[in-house]
Amino acid sequence: MASFKTLDDIEVANKRVLVRADLNVPMQDGRITDATRVERVASTIAELADKKARVVVLSHFGRPKGRDEKLSLRPLAAALASATGRKVAFANDCIGRAAEEAVAALEPGDIVLLENTRFHAGEEANDAGFARALAALGDIYVNDAFSAAHRAHASTEGLAHLLPSAAGRLMQAELEALVRALEKPARPVMAIVGGAKVSTKLAVLEHLIEKVEVLVIGGAMANTFLLALGASVGKSLVERDLVAKARDVLVAAERAGCEIALPSDAVIAAKLEANAPHEVVPVTAVPDDRMILDVGPASVAALESRLADCRTLVWNGPLGAFETKPFDAATLAIARAAAELTRAGRLVSVAGGGDTVAALVAAGVEDDLTYVSTAGGAFLEWLEGQELPGVAALTAK
Repeated sequence: MASFKTLDDIEVANKRVLVRADLNVPMQDGRITDATRVERVASTIAELADKKARVVVLSHFGRPKGRDEKLSLRPLAAALASATGRKVAFANDCIGRAAEEAVAALEPGDIVLLENTRFHAGEEANDAGFARALAALGDIYVNDAFSAAHRAHASTEGLAHLLPSAAGRLMQAELEALVRALEKPARPVMAIVGGAKVSTKLAVLEHLIEKVEVLVIGGAMANTFLLALGASVGKSLVERDLVAKARDVLVAAERAGCEIALPSDAVIAAKLEANAPHEVVPVTAVPDDRMILDVGPASVAALESRLADCRTLVWNGPLGAFETKPFDAATLAIARAAAELTRAGRLVSVAGGGDTVAALVAAGVEDDLTYVSTAGGAFLEWLEGQELPGVAALTAK
């Protein structure tokens, strides 16, 4: 990954600094149900305000088709104020007279949040005219929205070509963590990839077998690989049309010297429901009327032992149906093992993806890993080895 400027490399006092945040948070009945993204970007905004910048915050919210007051960023101004401990003004547009007047009224150290960038079609089209209209409001551009960096939009990519640019603290932390995880890792490296379908993670698997020493495949994805190896999977979720592709991945991994770790035993039940009657069986002995819902204890023990020999962990996706007890046991056990090794200084651990973050929270270890990404799609595309436009625009400078 090429080098990029950070807040340490730019002078911001008295400058208008456009900060691209990701305030696309879950809301219900006008209330934020998870403020994690607001809290994470607050440090960049507060630091800029402390340095006497005139801070102008940009973000999208939802997928509006034109102006839609239900998708206004107005409620986020109060959340930003709470997270930064500073007053945050709001402008009811992100370009034009309303935005220009709001920015002109800023004193050094002041903050204003502009309205949803996606109220304008030029945002997602990465329209040059719209990008110039945004750029006219600032002197410096700071991108602190890694979670939106996989989209080449005007406020995530276009602006970086029009103004002196740098990564915010959240973007900086994310990029440094990713470099430590796969580009310049301490070895051996283990990757855990779970989830429901091979089809959604195939590109991830193909990329990772060239990058890691151990690739753990979990979740319902593992069923397709077990079937490819001739095991019976009963009525488990499986993608039969991808069995041949699974075999290709296994062959490619062997050629690359990457160890593929699949479960040797499984927790099975007749149906997926809380506290359903269940038992542990070898993966070679799953009855036709049962389904695999979690990795078994022998597999967990083997995985914990293998993890203890590794120095870097990249994790995306649960090992079982972790939302439903007792099929969360394997995922929680590995989360706690990774956390313990990280706390002991023996492991660099980077995890991302909504289900993975939820599992870490459930295990009570979300603050114990080296880095936990809330980036979603951008994190997944990075695991696939794709270039992220918002990052590329920063590093091209």
